[in-house]
Amino acid sequence: MDKTSRSLPPLDLLPGFEAAARHLSFTKAAEELFLTQSAVSRQILALEEFLGVQLFERRHRALALTEAGQAYLRTVAPVLDHVREATRRLREPRTGHVLTVTTTLSFAATWLVPRLARFRKEHPRVDVRIAASGDVLDMAREGIDVAIRDIPQGHEPAGSIPLAGEHVAPICSAEYFEEARAAKRPLAKPEDLRHHVLIHVHDPTGKWPWIAWETWMESSGLEPFTTAGTLTFGQYDQVVQAALLGQGIAMGRMTLVSDHVRRKQLVVLFGKRQRLARAYHAIYAPGAAARPEAQQFVSWVRAEIASRE
Repeated sequence: MDKTSRSLPPLDLLPGFEAAARHLSFTKAAEELFLTQSAVSRQILALEEFLGVQLFERRHRALALTEAGQAYLRTVAPVLDHVREATRRLREPRTGHVLTVTTTLSFAATWLVPRLARFRKEHPRVDVRIAASGDVLDMAREGIDVAIRDIPQGHEPAGSIPLAGEHVAPICSAEYFEEARAAKRPLAKPEDLRHHVLIHVHDPTGKWPWIAWETWMESSGLEPFTTAGTLTFGQYDQVVQAALLGQGIAMGRMTLVSDHVRRKQLVVLFGKRQRLARAYHAIYAPGAAARPEAQQFVSWVRAEIASRE
């Protein structure tokens, strides 16, 4: 091994360090890099061993950079940014035009991915990269061109483009609806929910109160009541899948389940949809609004939503 090789750490350890330092969390770094938390932790330990210094202070349920870690991050982060940008520029002539889109996990899984082939058919030279995340990503740092986000009314960033309003309503599969009626447990009025299994999104911190059953019941004027059972899932696409499989009644986000309703796979109950004070918007990264592929993508999303309203 020559002197140059010994002066550099294993380069595959650097993205893990940069992500952990940016999030101050091994868990969030692992989610971003599609690794396990223990894999990221091992990478950091290996890097610290190579450097001979401690980069992080491991506190109880918290992570902090040491002075050495802060100094190392100031050098590593811009270097990785330059590598990402150089890679993007080299790939573009080979693959056409690279477009990076970030959105929520639920929008990606239930709305965007099922339709993406149609965009690719219309724009075959656009190489689309989807960065689905529950976190609001730094668009410049992550090389993101367009973000699609569900934003509360009055908090829309300047220049954002409205895509669709947000409505919610109880939903179940067509088979579940008919079976409930045949079993003399009809779903004729909201109070009938007490005889059925309700499907929930796991939300211990109250991050998504607008899709909580408790919120809907309160706004519908219902007193709290015990139901026949509950099912709880970590992601909204799992909630939709469980509803499609007839496992209970879910809170439907109409933009995300509209195709299933249109195909009569899901039934909207009680004939009432609640309009929320929030909507989906597209946001361009600085400079991305001038890129034809970014404009084409946003126009396509708007047209897809409008055609199914």
